[in-house]
Amino acid sequence: MFRGFTLETVDVGPVRLRVRHGGSGPPVVLVHGHPRTHTTWHRVAPELADDHFVVCPDLRGYGQSTLPPDEPGHTQSAKRAMAGDIVALMRHLGHERFSIAGHDRGSLVAFRAAMDHPGTIDRLVVMDGLPVTEHLERLNEDFVRAWWHWWFLAQTDKPAERVINADPGAWYRTPLPYEMGEDNHADVWAALRDPAVVHGMCEDYRAGLRVDREHEEADRAAGRQVRCPTLLLAATEDDIDIHGDPLEIWRPWIAGELRGVAVHSGHHQAEQAPGEVVRAIREFLREQ
Repeated sequence: MFRGFTLETVDVGPVRLRVRHGGSGPPVVLVHGHPRTHTTWHRVAPELADDHFVVCPDLRGYGQSTLPPDEPGHTQSAKRAMAGDIVALMRHLGHERFSIAGHDRGSLVAFRAAMDHPGTIDRLVVMDGLPVTEHLERLNEDFVRAWWHWWFLAQTDKPAERVINADPGAWYRTPLPYEMGEDNHADVWAALRDPAVVHGMCEDYRAGLRVDREHEEADRAAGRQVRCPTLLLAATEDDIDIHGDPLEIWRPWIAGELRGVAVHSGHHQAEQAPGEVVRAIREFLREQ
């Protein structure tokens, strides 16, 4: 897995990030979502490394990256903090500017990086994600029934960690090892059986419904938008269109070019349709 890549742990200040990087050329960061680790990119990163310097970190609180102690408002897990980690990581690796692609929760981190660091992000790729605010302003029965895990993971009255840690195999579902890659499968399950990671993932969702929303609402009130070219990859077998056309929902947040590409897969695009993901990202990045 990740042949030719370097695996290391990098201290970026408040946290230490486990990261793999390899290849040469314009830099691009690939950011995983929930409940994965950076190994979800194992079928995509080596292909992109033919013509890019590819960086795949575990987000803070996920995989083998650390998480600071809990803070009021769950700000230690804010996407602003996670985006800051990525910028610090890339500076450590010698890159002041780079492109970024994020999937699921990672798409929120990539979006935040583009909003908070417009002089740093060259191009943004969002995979099966929307701003949190856009979801929460469209609450209806269909959405709550399908995405109920957001509220289960995010509530604090009866913390979800106790339920999940009692039997991780009863809560999480993944494809078989041969389907998602044996090493990827092993890495993900090592993380899911770690109570510290489960807590980090829950804190991610708690921040999402609180401080992340506040940051997005402040951006919108101030008229801030993403200034770089943006690509939306939407899986045809997922439900990112639960609120309607996701490209149109993204449009008010993007001042620069915005385009969409359909990926013929379920939610985990990088594992299920890596060839399509590589082609779409490579074509988009080549336009720099």
